Amino acid sequence: MEIEGKTVEEAVKKALSILKVPKSLLKIKVLSEEQKGLFGMQGAKPAKISVSVISPGAPKKKA
Repeated sequence: MEIEGKTVEEAVKKALSILKVPKSLLKIKVLSEEQKGLFGMQGAKPAKISVSVISPGAPKKKA
């Protein structure tokens, strides 16, 4: 699922409220950071993340 927000943090919060799962069960990938507009104003281009739910019993991969 892809979600946009003014910032990456806002997009993560939206994902948590939509999916209603703890952050520890989400796999989050930042697709694009927010880009500020003219003179540093917010909102020129929103941040975009991709999230998926991890199974609670799934083994974790070692790095």
